[in-house]
Amino acid sequence: MALKQQLQLKQQQKLSPMQMQVIKLTELPVLELEERIKQELEENPALEEGLEPNDNSEYDDEYGSEDDTNISQEDLTLGDYMNEDEIPDYQLRDNNRQGVGKQEEIPFSVAASLHEYLIEQLGECELNDENQKVGEYIIGNIDESGYLDRSLSAISDDLIFQQNIDIPVSRLEEILKVIQDFEPAGIAARNLQECLLLQLGRKEKSEIVDYAINIITNLFDEFTKRHYDKIIRQLSIDEEILKEVIQEITTLNPKPGNNWGDSLSITLSTIVPDFTIDSYGGELFLSLNNRNIPDLRVSREYSELFKGFSDNKESMSLDSKNTVLFVKQKLDSARWFIDAIKQRQDTLQRTMQAIMDMQYDFFLTGDESQLKPMILKDVAQRTGYDISTISRVSNSKYVQTSFGIYPLKYFFSESMQTDTGEEISSREVKAILKECIENEDKKKPLTDDKLSEILNERGYIIARRTVAKYREQMNLPVARLRKEI
Repeated sequence: MALKQQLQLKQQQKLSPMQMQVIKLTELPVLELEERIKQELEENPALEEGLEPNDNSEYDDEYGSEDDTNISQEDLTLGDYMNEDEIPDYQLRDNNRQGVGKQEEIPFSVAASLHEYLIEQLGECELNDENQKVGEYIIGNIDESGYLDRSLSAISDDLIFQQNIDIPVSRLEEILKVIQDFEPAGIAARNLQECLLLQLGRKEKSEIVDYAINIITNLFDEFTKRHYDKIIRQLSIDEEILKEVIQEITTLNPKPGNNWGDSLSITLSTIVPDFTIDSYGGELFLSLNNRNIPDLRVSREYSELFKGFSDNKESMSLDSKNTVLFVKQKLDSARWFIDAIKQRQDTLQRTMQAIMDMQYDFFLTGDESQLKPMILKDVAQRTGYDISTISRVSNSKYVQTSFGIYPLKYFFSESMQTDTGEEISSREVKAILKECIENEDKKKPLTDDKLSEILNERGYIIARRTVAKYREQMNLPVARLRKEI
């Protein structure tokens, strides 16, 4: 087959660097945005923090009158920089809130981590150097909940390859038992059953504690599934004693590591709202959280450097041309980043404004029943943005109200109809469902079928499988697991 050349025309849709910047920045919550800006400031010398005084009109006029002749084949358009994008037409400071008192951040104390506390206790044990290293390795495999998340055989293999320590599993078991005697009680357990037994083992001996140890050791499956009748028959005890035993077990901590003040986990779990909605005199006021986001500008030094090169472009050497290309790239990147930040702020403001307008009654009262059905498409139609843009804005973003901090996804819900044809939010149905479960007789909890009947009687036409779906979304267990004696 002979080779031949041919021309082919086709259309392709490509995102510009500016569009890619906007998409990435829109997805970021405020804390990640702050880190992204710091990173850009470090990587791009043409981007600076702060505002420049507006006293350079003569500089702008001279800048804008330059000849736009190309240096080479590269397109170096001076007009992009001579109009002084150094002073952006926006301020990222939070200036649209008037009459609102200054909101202070709540600090937290920095404490030793759980692992540091365990290693400190390990140092107080009389262990040789090898056992000390093994103990530190075991502690390093304890997760944030306080459980040992690797098997002893896997740890034994790791120690051979990583630290050249050949130690049998039986010795690892002995060192693990030493660590399991540390505080907090239940630490370094390999499963929930062992965690509860470790805590019960430290309790003062009594008949109730003995029954609890017996149940967790031999009837753990029946206990977790709440087959209380089987437990009563096998232990030959009455309901009153079983109640005391269950009360003793429920006082134990299933995740002993969670109560420890790990400063890193506290930092990572801290929620910083992206929006704030305040209510004054029956009106709502929306603002973006921009307290720690700096004002940005293009570096004047780099702009002047670029202008200096353009004045001598006819006598430029190859190295000088490469320098111009580098400066242009950095100036482009800085300008795109500033514009992307501005567009992100505008997108977030318009999107949250649309959400606030649609859920106005809820933001005024905090009453969950006032939430109206709302999906991404509804907000997209109000703002003129694409549904994917609304999805990016609502993902991982939070709003602070007078009634608490909510994720934006909280306000999106399905639309349902009552028997009268009125449209309601599925959240209203969930609130009623939760109320029914909270007020049920715990000895005879309501099944999904019974809950469906109750909702139907109140005018909400809900099938049993829909009740089960809503119950699971609210992390509510089935009737059998809600049963109490």
